[in-house]
This record gives sequence, C-alpha cells and structure tokens, in this order.
Amino acid sequence: MRRPAALTFAATLVAAIITALAVAPALAGAQLIDTKAISTEAARAIAQAAEQEAIKNGWKVSIAVVDANGALIHFQRMNDVSPASVDISQAKARTAARFRRPTKMLEETITAGRTVMLGIEGMLAMEGGVPVIVDGKVIGAVGVSGATSAQDAQMAAAGIAALKP
Repeated sequence: MRRPAALTFAATLVAAIITALAVAPALAGAQLIDTKAISTEAARAIAQAAEQEAIKNGWKVSIAVVDANGALIHFQRMNDVSPASVDISQAKARTAARFRRPTKMLEETITAGRTVMLGIEGMLAMEGGVPVIVDGKVIGAVGVSGATSAQDAQMAAAGIAALKP
C-alpha cells in the first residue's frame, strides 16, 4: 500500500528535524567560545578600589570600567573633579579595551614619532587607561582621569588588583 505524498513529506521533515537537533549542539560548540566578563559587581569593586587609592593620596578623579568592547559597565565621579575628567576617563578605558594595551604604550608610540596614530578615530593616547587581563585575555579596562597621567594609571592598577577572577 502506498503512503500519501503528504505523509511521506511529513515523515521526511520530522527525520530532518531530528537529525538537525542531534547535530546542532556539536556545531554550536565548534562555533562558540567561552569568555570571562566583568560583572557589574566586579566593576563596582574595581572602581571602589581605585577610588580608595585616590582618597589615600588626596586625588579627585573620575573612574570608568568598560567591557572588552569598550562599552561602559560602571562609572563613578568623585566630588569636585574636573568635568573634563568624565569624558577623558571613559575614553581612556575604551581605548585600553579596544587596543588591548595600556594607553601609556600608545602615548609612548606617538611620543616616539609615530604621529600617524593621531588620526585613529576614537583613540585617546594618554596614560591612565589599563586593560583588565584574565587568563591572558583582555576582558575589559579601567580608565581614570583627574590627577597626573601616571597617578591615573596607578589608581587604575589599584582597581584591577582588587579583582578576584
């Protein structure tokens, strides 16, 4: 007895779906990677530790913590800090995350004569942005502004040191 065409088509479709569902996890595993990320709580802890370093030294700063792509996770600004430090701290953090290196390295490259880098849109080559590196991978960055550039980097490093991976 012959099965109707609709029934044959339905059986074939069900078999194809079952096969696709069985193969999908293996394919997805081959296409996806596991990464660490900075949680909101971790970003707050990083900023708090950076602020404690600022308070200890009598500095007033803005502190930005971003993810690996440079998107803002947490920001805090101390009282009486320069309004310009808000944008500068975020730009330092974003640059450190996207270029995957401390902004001091970019600043030194330009100071050494590689001025063509000044044309790179969205880059702030000023010390004070430091990437957060866990297991050899950049998972975010901290940018601080309001003191000297070296002091800003010191506070960013103090913040990162508080991170418990």
